[in-house]
Amino acid sequence: MKELVFLLEEESAKAMLESLLPRILHPDIRPRYVPFEGKQDLERQMVRRLRGYANPHARFIVLRDQDSAPDCGAVKEKLIERCQEAGKAGKTLVRIACTELQAFYLADLRAVEQGLGLDKLASQQGSAKFRYPDGLANPSKELTTLTAGEYQKVSGSRSIGRFLDPANERSPSFRSFIKGIRRMESEMLALPDA
Repeated sequence: MKELVFLLEEESAKAMLESLLPRILHPDIRPRYVPFEGKQDLERQMVRRLRGYANPHARFIVLRDQDSAPDCGAVKEKLIERCQEAGKAGKTLVRIACTELQAFYLADLRAVEQGLGLDKLASQQGSAKFRYPDGLANPSKELTTLTAGEYQKVSGSRSIGRFLDPANERSPSFRSFIKGIRRMESEMLALPDA
């Protein structure tokens, strides 16, 4: 069985992917979600979880927020080292959400509007603040303020994920994440059937 396994910092990323991936992932590839309880838990357990995964047709994507780390590249390198330690470096892709997963949503205010049933959010997409949401210091706070508290981390992520446009390029980290999924999907589809 061809599985694309997502090692995720938290439940909200799982909720978003559960509603986004059925629209974009090839039906021959089964997604599996492994949410952790924050970035420390992810980093502490990922080597063991990767090593223990026996399916030779599985590929892995690690998604973690940059949060307040000053260097996104350093965060990524540290996670890549853990993948190498687990012996899965060639089968694993690491992606960092700059600075938080919620920047993906702020890059697509139409999806936020539709997912949360709000009005007039999409019209704000052209404002300076939302043209480059990866540069925002606290996207989750911005999203909560913008939605007047309607956004809740897990349920909001699930609702917004149903409408996220995978072709949206306002968030470079979202664009890189989607390209990574597409690349892994392509590699997996080229594998012989199990």
